[in-house]
Amino acid sequence: MSDESSNQLPPVTDAAVETFGLTRHYGSLTALNSLDLTVNKGDLFGFIGSNGAGKTTTLRILSTFLSPSTGTALVMGHNVVKEADQVRRILGYMPDFFGVYKDMEVTEYLDFFAACYRIGAAKREQTINDVLELVGLSEKKGALIGALSRGMQQRIGLARVLVHDPQILLLDEPASGLDPRARIEMMAILQELQRLGKTIIISSHILSELETLCNRVAIIEKGGLIYSGPVQGVQSQFSKKQAYRMGVAEHIDRALELLLEHTEVAEAELEESGDRIRVELVDTEANASVLAKIIVNGGLQLIALEPVEMNLEDVFLQVTSGETQ
Repeated sequence: MSDESSNQLPPVTDAAVETFGLTRHYGSLTALNSLDLTVNKGDLFGFIGSNGAGKTTTLRILSTFLSPSTGTALVMGHNVVKEADQVRRILGYMPDFFGVYKDMEVTEYLDFFAACYRIGAAKREQTINDVLELVGLSEKKGALIGALSRGMQQRIGLARVLVHDPQILLLDEPASGLDPRARIEMMAILQELQRLGKTIIISSHILSELETLCNRVAIIEKGGLIYSGPVQGVQSQFSKKQAYRMGVAEHIDRALELLLEHTEVAEAELEESGDRIRVELVDTEANASVLAKIIVNGGLQLIALEPVEMNLEDVFLQVTSGETQ
């Protein structure tokens, strides 16, 4: 092998996806602003941001549908602009809205896309059977796509993405519009795909599901990266206030007044149940004894006091403002 051909091989790295200073302008609008992002091989990676934050733009650049204005994006070491054909062979992209040919049978639809990936006719039937089994729709192979439920159509869309056995999956809101059962089924499929060695980047607004599904997440706003790392790390890094849930024997409105009078308390409000108060302390190093002292010194009886763990949704709301570029 010549030195020239050796130089064209991607470098050995644990990164499946890397972006360096990735920027995209639409006229005077900056959709992405110097985004540096790394997704490791085998990650089930949650991509989080408000509408207009730059998530879809990033996924479209990675999938070679859109060119960056400046910066670089690599997929398995291949440059998405200079080596677009190589990227397409190893990547599967499922946009948030995708078209299905509703008058086609499931097998016809998948056979068409398998042929587009130049999978030989002799191999296509087994490939289609395999992907339908993976998404749990083997019994629907002869059905018209238009007769399937929204959840089943989403799974057919995922099967289409899988026909060429990509190493990396980019899924933009794959559970959008699905009922709870269909969402659970979709998440189970993604977990199985990760177990099979796929690297998955999933954009979703359902943060509670990403929290349990993903091992790593990134939060972006106005096209810039706020956080990228383990799911557990986002709470510890951005939890600016210590939160507690407390209850008193009686006069809960008076307890709320007492709490709001003290400078140690950042926020205090009645929960929907009406019998508990959620309290956030200004000082993250402070502990529950501060709250107990306020209530007891106010002549009330404390009957419940427990810490509240911030979830991914709490952190997201705390560190973002929902602004777009």
